[in-house]
Amino acid sequence: MAYLKRTADTVLDNLLEAFGAVLIEGPKWCGKTTTAEQVAKSVIKLQDPDMRDEYLATAEAKPSLLLKGSTPRLIDEWQDAPVLWDAVRTTVDTRQDQGQFILTGSNAVDKKKIKHSGNSRIAKMQMIPMSLWESQESNGRISLRELFDNPELDIDGIESDMTVEDLIFSACRGGWPGTMNIKKDSAKLLIARNYIKTVCSEDINRVDGVQRDEHLARMILRSYARNISTLAKKSSMIADVAASGEVSCSEPTFDDYVGALKKLFVICDVEAWCPAIRSKTAIRSGLKRAFVDPSIAVAAMGLTPETLMVQLNTFGFIFEQLCIRDLKAYTLDIETHLSYYHDRYDLEADWVLHLGDGRYALIECKLGSREIEEGAGHLLELKRLIREHNEKEKQV
Repeated sequence: MAYLKRTADTVLDNLLEAFGAVLIEGPKWCGKTTTAEQVAKSVIKLQDPDMRDEYLATAEAKPSLLLKGSTPRLIDEWQDAPVLWDAVRTTVDTRQDQGQFILTGSNAVDKKKIKHSGNSRIAKMQMIPMSLWESQESNGRISLRELFDNPELDIDGIESDMTVEDLIFSACRGGWPGTMNIKKDSAKLLIARNYIKTVCSEDINRVDGVQRDEHLARMILRSYARNISTLAKKSSMIADVAASGEVSCSEPTFDDYVGALKKLFVICDVEAWCPAIRSKTAIRSGLKRAFVDPSIAVAAMGLTPETLMVQLNTFGFIFEQLCIRDLKAYTLDIETHLSYYHDRYDLEADWVLHLGDGRYALIECKLGSREIEEGAGHLLELKRLIREHNEKEKQV
């Protein structure tokens, strides 16, 4: 199958021009290795079952031997031999040249296992599953960057080619590149289910060497899925897990499992935006629950496209996850971060997209016409409050 262009391609090219090495992080199966292979001149895969033991023994004895080869040299799943981080940093310093190495990793590494940060030598970038534009389902007729740069941009009448049914299936299938060469729709849905199985039975133990219970991991993921796109408190999710009567879960255990899932880039909670337009006590400050891809929530709850066709209220929360995934994918080349706004008066913005230059966009993710008008009303009111606050600031 032909390689489908990713928004990460340009980001990677630019970073290789500027730095000696680039680390690509993100959830497994999101396409990190394939993207890196498009520009790599040599490759070493630490999880190759035929060579794994040899590679790890070499890394232990003399890691620099694994760095020999045409550049950029790709070291896939480098975290299996953390000593390679310092070896790469040293080699970059010695060669004094850009674009030497590409490292890929499917889980965050304990900082205690590396001696140096790699600052100014090793640049970091994150990849996530494919957006609808990357999977060639979105027509891409509206540019997010242009919306920021041209406030007068006329987008009236521009519509997506996708129906609600298309969106539901895409959210259930997920943005996993491995689904792109599968013909049967029913088979495409198996990828996300198998992803959860692998994460809960294998990866959650390997990420830091701590043995964890597969069933409890599944129950925590299911509770997260039931609360995605909400400000659900930790205590309520722990109670939800315990309510099943199948497992018990203390707060320290819950924190441990969630921490492991964050290291695996499965869970990516979003923090609140707290502008000074209200008193601090009026603005919600809890985490908004989120996954790296909407299909994780669908699979964790055992839902299907057919069930969601008649549960559009539930799909509304999943749709938010689809939107946040794509917003992140479309802004990989811009210094950005996402937050949300919600106050005790129920004034909210589902997401706030912040650019590195201080500009930001208030965003609502709605499906139905009534919800769209209500969401627009929230944004306009929030815009008014911000303007009033800014005017007062000018007068002080």
